[in-house]
Amino acid sequence: MILGIDTSIGTAVALVDPAGGILAEIVSPDPRGHAEVIGDLLDRAFAAAGVGPADVTAVAAGMGPGPFTGLRVGIAAARAFALGRGIPVVAVASHDAAARALADPAFAVAANAADSAPVVEGQPLAVVTDARRREVAVSVYRVESGEPVRIVDPHLVLRASTDPVELFGAPASELAETTSISAAALARIAAERLASGTAVTDAAEPLYLRAPDVTISAGPKKVGT
Repeated sequence: MILGIDTSIGTAVALVDPAGGILAEIVSPDPRGHAEVIGDLLDRAFAAAGVGPADVTAVAAGMGPGPFTGLRVGIAAARAFALGRGIPVVAVASHDAAARALADPAFAVAANAADSAPVVEGQPLAVVTDARRREVAVSVYRVESGEPVRIVDPHLVLRASTDPVELFGAPASELAETTSISAAALARIAAERLASGTAVTDAAEPLYLRAPDVTISAGPKKVGT
């Protein structure tokens, strides 16, 4: 059983069986308040799936891109749950889950692909998410053998920029924006990577959109006499 947790946009929790079957997914679209809702969403997901924490064999953590404060809530929850159970954390970029849902809407419960045109094999696919501060985060993929392969890593773009996104003839503001990340897609990707032996566990660094505003003090200033 794979538990998926993502807080890169809203807060999403899902449970997926080893074969990829989606047992439950509970979502809070609020882009804030992740710490306040994560516990309740976990309880509701387990209740909906009819399983308990002891049934979970791995945790998929959405690694962003996302805001520092919100993203670390989900990653901390995933790592704390895994530590308590003695099971691995599988790091999955949140944009990878979004790309998979866009390329194949049936892959996810909470896919935000309703306004997306069908993706043609070999053609690029852009994942665009709100980064706040009048910016968006953009990743670019190419669909190969039915699955998106990332070819341009997540990066920040001014929402008002008129520069075309790489491989696209349009700026980010004219591309479809993803407003939710499916924790079910995240967990299904983790299940596939675990089965194939390609899963990255624990070592991956979060894809923070920018450094935290609050920094550690350099210490008290010296005052001359």
